[in-house]
Amino acid sequence: MGQQDVWRLLSRFNSLKRANVILQHLRMSMHTEASEVLLERRGCAGVITLNRPKFLNALSLNMIRQIYPQLKKWEQDPETFLIIIKGAGGKAFCAGGDIKAISEAKNTRQNLTRDFFREEYILNNAIASCQKPYVALIDGITMGGGVGLSVHGRFRVATERSLFAMPETGIGLFPDVGGGYFLPRLQGKLGYFLALTGFRLKGRDVHRAGIATHFVDSEKLHKLEEELLALKSPAAEDIAGVLESYHAESKMDQDKSVIFEEHVDKINRCFSANTVEQIIENLRQDGSPFAIEQLKVISKMSPTSLKITLRQLLEGSSKTLQEVLTMEYRLTQACMEGHDFHEGVRAELSVSNGYVFKTNEFSVNALQVSK
Repeated sequence: MGQQDVWRLLSRFNSLKRANVILQHLRMSMHTEASEVLLERRGCAGVITLNRPKFLNALSLNMIRQIYPQLKKWEQDPETFLIIIKGAGGKAFCAGGDIKAISEAKNTRQNLTRDFFREEYILNNAIASCQKPYVALIDGITMGGGVGLSVHGRFRVATERSLFAMPETGIGLFPDVGGGYFLPRLQGKLGYFLALTGFRLKGRDVHRAGIATHFVDSEKLHKLEEELLALKSPAAEDIAGVLESYHAESKMDQDKSVIFEEHVDKINRCFSANTVEQIIENLRQDGSPFAIEQLKVISKMSPTSLKITLRQLLEGSSKTLQEVLTMEYRLTQACMEGHDFHEGVRAELSVSNGYVFKTNEFSVNALQVSK
């Protein structure tokens, strides 16, 4: 074998080594991305586990792209009778969308800001129209994108550890994922209050508000899941029966609700106006400690977001979910062009968290909310 033949063989060997290294890295990358969400067929159910506990199971585009096709497959599978979705780690169901990645994409991957919201809303609509019973175990923090993964499903199970919020006005956005549909349909003006202030509902109040359909003590959640998985060809009524039995055993009246027992009349009165300015004036005229606290909260929110949000809910109260999601997608793309969202996210993720939103930099009418 000549010297040239030796060099040729070595070159091929090195090329194969490089190819193997590249393939190994690709496999590791795919495994890392795939492990963000676990999709399993267990018993009679398809089980979705949001698996980013270090990030409070924040929803990424990769997760959406895994969940949606599997949801559609299970919906058509005659051996799958229900779908369960839950979060890993014990702290959160899902704390929202990956806002850091979305904001950073403004300068690097602009298509992400389009793809993320578009595909997220398609998934939200698929959950709402799913032909199989969909059970969301909203144990822990449930905000933003996590609300979209749960609130549109047929069954939503809260625990004493549940924490629900739509805090988007604080980061220069608005309560999306169908918030314009479900929030104005909550009792009285509760949805408007939650949307504008980002108020956090906890534990049993998540059920009292109508966001959850059932309440179960967290210590019984694993047993509930196992009982659901063990059902034999269950109909929706069978699943509802199991959930009702656990709900009946829970300690629903163990604590009183300050919001629902003390402040509901104030909320209905102050948040009944059709303009943000009048809502602020209503709170000022009320003058109670509760009203003053809400004024302080609202003063820290993006003025643009407050106006968009109120208009969004007023418009959404008479629209279908699909119409609302279409409207919200257009709104997100307009917000991505503005300043408040990116500065709001930066402040939210920083230690100082001291950003003060400026006055509106583009008019709400320019966003064409109703179109």
